[in-house]
Amino acid sequence: MNSARQPDPSPAPAPAQDRAQAQDRAPAPAPRGAAFLLAQIGAHAAGRFAERVATLGLTPADVGLLRMVAGQPGRSQRALAEDLGVVPSRVVALIDVLEDKQLVERRRSAEDRRNYELHLTPEGRRTLGAVSRAAATHEDDLLAALDPDGRARLLELLERVAAQQELTPGVHPGYRTLAKPAAKRKD
Repeated sequence: MNSARQPDPSPAPAPAQDRAQAQDRAPAPAPRGAAFLLAQIGAHAAGRFAERVATLGLTPADVGLLRMVAGQPGRSQRALAEDLGVVPSRVVALIDVLEDKQLVERRRSAEDRRNYELHLTPEGRRTLGAVSRAAATHEDDLLAALDPDGRARLLELLERVAAQQELTPGVHPGYRTLAKPAAKRKD
């Protein structure tokens, strides 16, 4: 047995091949652009907001519904479903959660007994006040790098983009993709 190394019979890679292989191994460039930054900051902001409202026993979806009910007391579940862009049965499940937490109550409509009107309870109003304080702190932390003029300009620009994209003001598009709440156990 000869332990001496035999020369590699394959031809040496051409310089162009070497560069191509090196490029394949090079790390991809970091994403750039406004769309990426909006997504990155949005995901970060959403996660931090979820952490803040979790201390109040709420999810971001709960908060959005509380705000919508507070903004238009007496609105029907059907009208809320239309505003959110979801089927009415989905709103029933979402409101069930808030009703279980004693934050929202359903009242029979005086005009149409088949419908329920949605109202905040006194506890719902107190909780919404705590949410407002948490949201103000959240926004201050998130936008700490901007002075008041910069914040106003950013808000103006984001509102213009949202309007051009035909997003419903005040309604997070995430309601359309929320997982259904777990079924209640009857032990």
